[in-house]
Amino acid sequence: MSFLRWGYGTNGLTDHRLDEALEVIAGLGYTGVALTLDHAHLDPYAEDLERRVARVHRRLKALGLAVVVETGGRYVLDPWRKHSPTLIDPDPAARARRLDLLHRGIRIAAGLEAEALSFWSGSPVPGASPEQALRLLMEGCDALARSAHEAGVRLGFEPEPGMLVSDLAGYERLRDLLGAPESFGLTLDIGHCQCLEPETPEECVRRAAPWLVNVQIEDMCRGVHEHLEFGQGEIDFPPVLTTLAEVGYRGLVSVELPRHGHSGPQTALRSLNALRAASADPWSAEAVHQLRSDPTCLAGLFAVAARKACQGQGQEVRAQLLQALPISGSELAMVLHELYAQADSTERIAILRTLPLLDQEDRIGSHALPMIEDALRTNDARLVAAAAGPYASRHLDQTVWRQAVLKCVFMGVPLDAVAGLARRSDPELIRMFAAFAAERSAAGRPVPDDLLPYV
Repeated sequence: MSFLRWGYGTNGLTDHRLDEALEVIAGLGYTGVALTLDHAHLDPYAEDLERRVARVHRRLKALGLAVVVETGGRYVLDPWRKHSPTLIDPDPAARARRLDLLHRGIRIAAGLEAEALSFWSGSPVPGASPEQALRLLMEGCDALARSAHEAGVRLGFEPEPGMLVSDLAGYERLRDLLGAPESFGLTLDIGHCQCLEPETPEECVRRAAPWLVNVQIEDMCRGVHEHLEFGQGEIDFPPVLTTLAEVGYRGLVSVELPRHGHSGPQTALRSLNALRAASADPWSAEAVHQLRSDPTCLAGLFAVAARKACQGQGQEVRAQLLQALPISGSELAMVLHELYAQADSTERIAILRTLPLLDQEDRIGSHALPMIEDALRTNDARLVAAAAGPYASRHLDQTVWRQAVLKCVFMGVPLDAVAGLARRSDPELIRMFAAFAAERSAAGRPVPDDLLPYV
C-alpha cells in the first residue's frame, strides 16, 4: 500500500503573493502544490515568463514541493466571461485562444517538472450541437495530447459538473474516441464524485485508477457543486483515502478550496489536519489518542514513530503527536525543549518543521526560539534549513535573522528555502551579502548563484 502525498491549491491562497503562498503551503507540512495559472500568481502571458518559471521551479525545489499545473483560472482569457472561451467554442479564433493557453501550460509544466497539467472541456455554448462540441473537443485534445507527449508532460483531463464532459463515463468515452493516447490521463475531483456520480467516491477511485494522474479533494454534498471544507459535506473520507492508497496512486492529492482565500493559512492547516486524521494508520491514531490523555508518553512515542507508522510518514506522524499535546505556551515549549535535547538530527528537524503549525494555532508564541538558535549554531545544513523556516521569519529579531540567512549562504542552503526573505531583506543584509561575495571572489572561490541577484 502506498502512502499519500498532500498538496494545496494556490487558488485557495489568492490573497497571497505566489512566493509567500508556497512558503505557507510548505511551512504547514504539505509536500505538493496545485498551481493555477492566473494573473495573481504565475501569469502565462507575462513578458518574462521563462524567467518567472525558472524562479518558481527553484523555489519549489528548495521547499521540497512537487507540483501539478491547473488551468482553471476564471478570467485568464476574458475579463467579462468566466472560463471563456473554451475548447468547444464554435468561434475558431476564440477556440484558438484557449488552445494557446493550454499549449503555454504544457510548456510551463515542463519547465516546472510538473507531475501533470490539468484542464477541462468547457460548458456547451447555446445553439451548438453536442456532436459539434464533441468534435471540436476531440480536435483540441488530440493536439494537446501530441504536444504533451513531445514535452514529456502528463495531461489530466478533469470531468467538471455542468460541462460537456461532466463525469467519468464522459471521460472514458472521450479517451476511447481519441485512441487512448498515453499522455491523456485523468484528474479526479473527489467532491465531484459525491456531487454527481452514480457510484460512491471510493468506487470512482477504483474505476479511475488506470488513468489517474491527479486528484483534487474537498467535501461536497449530493447534487450541489460547492467546494466545502472537510466535515461540512457528506463524504466519508477514510474509505476514499484508503482506496487511493490501495490502488497504488502515487500522485498528489490536492485540497481544492478556491473560495477560501480570505482564511487561506487557517483553512490550509485545518484541511491538512483533517486529511492526516482521516488517513492515519492504526498505530498513529492510537498514539495520538494516548498522547492527548497522557503527555508523558511523548518521548517514547516520538522516538519510534518513524518505525511504527506507515513507511514514509514519519514526519507527518511526529507533527500529529506534537499537535496532540494538550498544553500550550511556555509549558509546551518546555516539553519541546526537553524532547529536542535528547533527539537525534532527524527528530530535531521534525520538531523544527512542526513549529509553524503550532504557531499558526497560537499555541507557542516565541517560546521556541532557543531551539531555533541552537539549530543555527550547528554545522548540519539540514538543521539550519529547517531552522530558517516560517517560525524563525516570524519571531527572530532582525539582527539574529540576518545572521541566520548568512549562515544559510555559507553552508550552501538555497536562499529559496529561507522563509520571508523578500519581506525581511534590508540594506544591511544586502551589504552583508556583498561583503561575503567580495570575500569569496578575492579568495578565488565561486559566489553562490542565488546570491548574485542581490549583489
